Amino acid sequence: MPEIFDASALLSPRANAADEGAIIRMSQRTREMRAKGLDVVALTIGEPDFDTPENIRDAAKLALDQGFTHYAPVAGIPELREALAEKLRVENGLAYKATEIVLANGTKQAINNAVLSLIGPGDEVICLAPYWVSYEGSVKLAGGKTVVLQSDVSENYKVPVARIAAAITPATKLIMLNSPSNPTGAVWTRAELEEIAALVRAHPRLMVLSDEIYEYILFDGEMVSFGSLPGMLERTITLNGFSKGFAMTGWRLGYAAAAEPVAKAMARMQSIISAGANQFVQRAALAALQGPRDEVERMRQHYRARRDLVLGALRAISGVKIADIPATFYAFPDVSAFLGKRAGNHMIETTDQLCDWLLDKHHVSIVPGTAFGAAHSVRLSFAASEQDLKKALTRIAQGLSELV
Repeated sequence: MPEIFDASALLSPRANAADEGAIIRMSQRTREMRAKGLDVVALTIGEPDFDTPENIRDAAKLALDQGFTHYAPVAGIPELREALAEKLRVENGLAYKATEIVLANGTKQAINNAVLSLIGPGDEVICLAPYWVSYEGSVKLAGGKTVVLQSDVSENYKVPVARIAAAITPATKLIMLNSPSNPTGAVWTRAELEEIAALVRAHPRLMVLSDEIYEYILFDGEMVSFGSLPGMLERTITLNGFSKGFAMTGWRLGYAAAAEPVAKAMARMQSIISAGANQFVQRAALAALQGPRDEVERMRQHYRARRDLVLGALRAISGVKIADIPATFYAFPDVSAFLGKRAGNHMIETTDQLCDWLLDKHHVSIVPGTAFGAAHSVRLSFAASEQDLKKALTRIAQGLSELV
């Protein structure tokens, strides 16, 4: 008998280390249960539940009719890079040139472009937990070391600068900063960011990757772009995209802005992996930037009302701890009071087990905080209808009340 070929034995350590993550796992379980006819309310995915505004869709259709279906320049079409430079100057106080902006096939790719351009074996990257799941995966892919700094609900999920300073070593090259934050909705104040900027200025090899993709979903406080602080423009890679504020998740278009040597390196990375982003999508993004923002504001107001609904319901549950949510469409309550409890013969030791139990028994799908480096919390996306939110929150409250 010939030996059976086992392709899995050929997989690289990089492939074996790649983790689809808890968000994907919970979403898949939700789909499987719904396929069986079960009424599952899903608050897992960070995706606007609104359609892309009509003027953006119309621009994409026109671009298709005009023949913009060919390869785009790797770094993006010149018109869009110029428009983004103007947007960053006017809205964010950032003086990037068009040649310092690189369009990508989604902000995930922009993150990987940046990390692969800066980080290699032996380099350290500071991640401020809770953090978006893709940051750590990008560092692993580049062969770097992630240094995770924890914060909790009592600190509004923002790591104090003294703790950041203590973690910096000669090998530290990058700090991952996300404000407004996924998964917590936290927003760093200008004073807090100035403290971090002073720290960065004291370390000549240190840069900051500032992920600002939720800037248009701000309810309270001030949006401050880290690169706009004195001396920080050349030290900052500013990340953004069209998916959240413009409800363009499926269009897959993000961008990064950085000093020209870094921007050129990011474009080289992208040229190897995927080449340029879809051209007619870039034409639609140009319309998004230059068109009316009425729909963007309408969506923000809906998210604000949902934020108030979710905060009120969660704060009414005894044992749940949650900070204010000044931005985004996420709630990140601390549920540590419910760990170590039982539901009948079922012991709940971790937030992963808690989320699985809530899905199995109460048909509500949320994400364990372990996906974000915060083991005592869970994430709920309130990019969902008010009806679904009320149903889900009722089920969560009922489920938690059963734990003894």
